[in-house]
Amino acid sequence: MFKFLKEKLKKAISSIGKKAEKEAPEEETPIEEVKEIPKKEVKVEEKPKEEKKGFFAKLRKKEPKKETPPEKPKTEPEITPEPPKIKPKEPEIEKPKELPKEEPKEDIKEKPPEKEEVKEIIKEEVKEKPKEEKKGFFAKFKEKIVTKKISEETFKDLFYELEIALLENNVAVEVIEKIKEDLKKELVNQPIPRGRIENTVKYSLKNSITSLFELESFNLIKEIKKSEKPYIILFLGVNGSGKTTTIAKIANLLQKNKLSVVLGAGDSFRKAAIEQLEEWGKRLKVKVIKHDYGSDPAAICFDTIKFAQAHNLDVVLLDTAGRQHSNKNLIEELKKINRVSKPNLKIFIGESIVGNDAVNQSKDFNEAVGIDAIILTKSDVDEKGGAIVSISHVTKKPIIYLGHGQNPSDLEEFNKEKILKNLGF
Repeated sequence: MFKFLKEKLKKAISSIGKKAEKEAPEEETPIEEVKEIPKKEVKVEEKPKEEKKGFFAKLRKKEPKKETPPEKPKTEPEITPEPPKIKPKEPEIEKPKELPKEEPKEDIKEKPPEKEEVKEIIKEEVKEKPKEEKKGFFAKFKEKIVTKKISEETFKDLFYELEIALLENNVAVEVIEKIKEDLKKELVNQPIPRGRIENTVKYSLKNSITSLFELESFNLIKEIKKSEKPYIILFLGVNGSGKTTTIAKIANLLQKNKLSVVLGAGDSFRKAAIEQLEEWGKRLKVKVIKHDYGSDPAAICFDTIKFAQAHNLDVVLLDTAGRQHSNKNLIEELKKINRVSKPNLKIFIGESIVGNDAVNQSKDFNEAVGIDAIILTKSDVDEKGGAIVSISHVTKKPIIYLGHGQNPSDLEEFNKEKILKNLGF
């Protein structure tokens, strides 16, 4: 499913990314966050204080053992200790034991640091240099970030390739315009990191396509079970879209959910249309209400509803002849069927493979009689996906099922996540 569209989108996104990287101008956005140097300089000043306290502690340990005056630093070799001055200095040495921690700071200012202390301070400063280098290492991650900005003129040139890819895959013009506006808001004059333009385009395109399926699909079985009997469904569409086969698939689905069904052969125009519906009725063991060919289809639908009311059946499925929106007489006939049957639900049946034609058909039927939901047939052989991507956005009606194959069970509930996956998102 969507193989052709998926490949085209992938090529277009890649091309946009490469061209934008070359053509879009670069800009630098500096990030200033590294302002922590003063904090570490304060720590360097505090460390010598702790070591000088250790120097006084050494003096305290040596004094009681030798009971001699402390040796003076090597920086004062000319002064010799005199014996009579030893006694008055002993109480001075014991005083530091009782002094508070703040007083050594005054001594530090008066006494010059020893050579050993200077060496230790130098070592500590050397050790701290790698920390400053680490700052530079982490700062590399906070350097100027180079970004790209795509101008509006450049965007128009870049989007052209993507626009062609979407048109080739039968995407509706209204949808292409929406995608263009969405991407324009995300990309034009917005700073995009260099090397990430392709991913940004892909992400923006995915969001835009996802928004095409904003209409919430409903559960048909739940709708029927909570409504009064009989629940009437009218099927309409153009010739050859697969209405009769789809009716059989819906009848099979209803039977699996224990709902009783009756079929109305409202296509009294196409040859073999009544026989085709009767054949499905036999296979599914479902009653088919019919008239002769050329009969009033509105009358057939009316009789089918009366039969369902008389037999207390749950659901009425009404088939109608395929018709082009340009045929005014057949459109008026369809309006009459709608007035007589008063359906609870009108489902448009369209071929997925006809792409934009199915979108236009759904618009015309919606304007003529109004539609409530959409079923697209032959989705398994649809390589482009233009109808599936476009039809809900254009009609503002949800896709409830996708048909594939000819068996009664070949009907799957619409899932937008699966569609996005098939598109490569």
